[in-house]
Amino acid sequence: MQESAALPKNAERLRTVRLARDGAFELILTSVLLFGVVTIVRWVIGPSPISRAIPGIHAELWIVGAAVALLLAGLILSPPGRASGGHTNPAISLAMWRFGVFPGAGVIPYSIAQLLGSVLGVVAARLVWGHVVAEPPVVYAALQPGPGWSTWELFVVEALGMTVIALVVGLCLAVPRLTSFVPWIVGSLVGLGIALLGTATGGSLNPARQFGPAVVSGQTRFLWPYLLAPMFGAAIAAWLRRRIQRQRRVLTHRLCGTIGTSTAKVIEDVSHLIGANRLTDTQPET
Repeated sequence: MQESAALPKNAERLRTVRLARDGAFELILTSVLLFGVVTIVRWVIGPSPISRAIPGIHAELWIVGAAVALLLAGLILSPPGRASGGHTNPAISLAMWRFGVFPGAGVIPYSIAQLLGSVLGVVAARLVWGHVVAEPPVVYAALQPGPGWSTWELFVVEALGMTVIALVVGLCLAVPRLTSFVPWIVGSLVGLGIALLGTATGGSLNPARQFGPAVVSGQTRFLWPYLLAPMFGAAIAAWLRRRIQRQRRVLTHRLCGTIGTSTAKVIEDVSHLIGANRLTDTQPET
């Protein structure tokens, strides 16, 4: 009976270790994402031979969007991204919980890791590229809404953008033959959001995307809608998906659409422990 009682504790410990590991991966992935974003903005929009060769802000935004799209897809498909799910976005973690494929206990640790990773990525970019990233027009890649945009207009547009992204992701992750396309779909949708919304809201669509740049630059006036609107949009997307795909379940919280060998082994071990515990509980006492 003592062995039987220890089995749930072992399973719980295994889940805790796995969550801590995956949270660390999310911190690393988000750090790389924000380092990449600041770097892209520094060279494409900041003073450089590249920016001088590009005719206007709209062309620059399309280039930034394409570069970020490739970076996101690469992070999702990287080994850490395959292990943790490659969310790099608190709104995606929230959506996966509401889809029923990610533990609610993991949303806050993931979100903290992603926000901290955002700050670390921006600080790393400052150390690598120097003072130029702190000066206009880069300003640590911090976003501001366009002239005439109110806080609530910003909130609505950012929420709608995240609703579209999370809904498409949920729909695709519920169809086996579409899951392998999700990294490229996520990258493309975020890149498109940057290109189309760059002069309006900035096209953040990710609380972690704005958090580090806003905190490091001190431009926190519009921070709350950038943080909360995507989370609201993710919740709406989960509600919509349930009504569109009543007969389908989301298959995984991993944006790569697959489960790596090491992760599958962890899940198998947990299942074995739980199954063994149930078997022991059904045996009559002697």
